[in-house]
Amino acid sequence: QVQLVESGGGLMQPGGSLRLACAASGTIFSSDKMGWYRQAPGKGRELVATITSGGSTNYADFVKGRFTISRDNAKNTVYLQMNSLKPEDTAFYYCNLQRFSYRAYWGQGTQVTVSS
Repeated sequence: QVQLVESGGGLMQPGGSLRLACAASGTIFSSDKMGWYRQAPGKGRELVATITSGGSTNYADFVKGRFTISRDNAKNTVYLQMNSLKPEDTAFYYCNLQRFSYRAYWGQGTQVTVSS
């Protein structure tokens, strides 16, 4: 079992930056892929970025060049550095851990609001 706790969300003006963190606890395997998803009001949950323990990353097109995902395997923590934030980035951001195809774990999420 895995527990995921997000932090770092909040209110930011357009063009600003935020860094989200997700701390994983429990039994974590090197094969676990971690990442971030987001859900805006009235929208479905969408992938933002994922990262493996080896550092392989995958980004949604709408965040490429602006967001950077990283992972500290020693701390079992994944980060999402969000730069050049736009109002359309406003959403509830969820940390995710995917264990092969068997099980997905989710954090409770953190709100990111980008507004002037």
